[in-house]
Amino acid sequence: MPSTLTEATDPWCLRAGEAAELLRGHPWRRFVVLGDSVAEGLCEPADGYPDLQWADRIAAELRAIRPELAYLNLGRRGLRAHEVRATQLADALAFAPDLALVVCGGNDAFRSAYDPDAVDAELTAMITALREAGADVITVGMFDVSHSPAVPDALRAGLGERMRRLSRHTRGVAERLGTLHVHLTDHPLVADPSLYSSDGRHGSARSDAIATAETLRVLATHVPHP
Repeated sequence: MPSTLTEATDPWCLRAGEAAELLRGHPWRRFVVLGDSVAEGLCEPADGYPDLQWADRIAAELRAIRPELAYLNLGRRGLRAHEVRATQLADALAFAPDLALVVCGGNDAFRSAYDPDAVDAELTAMITALREAGADVITVGMFDVSHSPAVPDALRAGLGERMRRLSRHTRGVAERLGTLHVHLTDHPLVADPSLYSSDGRHGSARSDAIATAETLRVLATHVPHP
């Protein structure tokens, strides 16, 4: 059932003026995004919520503070973690970012043969290279899409277990490498059907609005407010 809320009334979204307060004085000038369809932005429209995709919206909020912010989104749908590293890392490094969002592994976890250690290795390689180049890195434990009503019942348990394992492993990599980690997997609304698209693989505009709020709140912990 669709949510009857709008972003303005949704208690899990940003309040008026909150983004500006969270990011006031932020240091970032070059923001790059690496990943799969979540990075590219394939959320399904939802009444009452903007169509601006998650990564684009983060960039817009950063630009509201620093209009000169340069933004490059390399995300492409369908890619597994090793393909993200192989096709995007070099271009991301050439961009000389000081902030990077890395979100991938979901396409790996959709497969029954998901290898968490292999995905960890790819994430580690990307994060390490970006950190060594001087960028702060955002990582994400994604919403558990197995809660989507569009996921067949026969697949739900296995997919949910793999998505939660991906999230646990990603958080472990984040803690080890010192990223800015956004943990959405245990969000109080993770089982709310309004967060998911009708394709059973992606989120809705509501999930992107909530993810934006959570991301900016994590970024705020790295902003030196006077």
